[in-house]
Amino acid sequence: MPDYAIKLDNVEKVYGGKLPVHALTGIDLTIGNGEFVAMLGPSGCGKSTLLNLIAGFEEPSAGLIRVFDHIVVAPGPDRAVVFQEPALLPWLTVWDNIVFGPKLQHLAIGEYQDLAQEYLETVGLKGFERHLPDQLSGGMKQRVGIARALLARPRVLLMDEPFGALDAQTRLQMQQLLLDVWERQRRTVMFITHDIDEAILLADVVYIMTARPGRLRSRIEINLPRPRNLDLLMDDEFNQIRREIFDQLRAEVLSVPKSPIRLCPSSDNLRQMAV
Repeated sequence: MPDYAIKLDNVEKVYGGKLPVHALTGIDLTIGNGEFVAMLGPSGCGKSTLLNLIAGFEEPSAGLIRVFDHIVVAPGPDRAVVFQEPALLPWLTVWDNIVFGPKLQHLAIGEYQDLAQEYLETVGLKGFERHLPDQLSGGMKQRVGIARALLARPRVLLMDEPFGALDAQTRLQMQQLLLDVWERQRRTVMFITHDIDEAILLADVVYIMTARPGRLRSRIEINLPRPRNLDLLMDDEFNQIRREIFDQLRAEVLSVPKSPIRLCPSSDNLRQMAV
């Protein structure tokens, strides 16, 4: 068994046509088993493209992508994806949406019923089993999507701005829910976001991507203690990390000449840079 969950070697992605778009270039990335990684970068830098390549929805133009030492050539049960919109089946109840995958695989109900009930309760939807999606709030719909992804028992959870469409209060609730679920299950998570606070709060490691063609500008380890909660948003060390990430993102957005890739192995380094 490899000591990584996801490994990308010199991955590139070019979309062809009369005016080819070079979306990603020279991506070398290793994500450890059970690690929570967040990806930040300017709009259009290729974050979602990177996630789609790992999910197997698209193929790289060059390079190799491995998940647990298997080369990715298509979607697989070892990976589940949670999108910004939960994409629930509107004619199915909450329960039937959650168990749609196992039913599609023709599994006996005894193989998934107890686990489905556990995830339903974990995401706070007990009592809503018979509700239809149009009877739910945006946050509740996203909870259904997360429960459905977890029931697939993936080893890797790929999340593409899953809370981006939610109001501020619901977003905070969902962030805390995800923290609680991850603490219990420790699945490998790759989380795409535009929100600096969200990335720092959730992740073990934050990667910052450059403007297109996207590459990895820097890697910042978030050594804030776990378990975490929303109180961290007021922490001095949290704010130091926020300033460092903001400065790097601003450099990309404003097209400031890029400095060489800088690895920030710990928040102690960030503190020294802030002095």
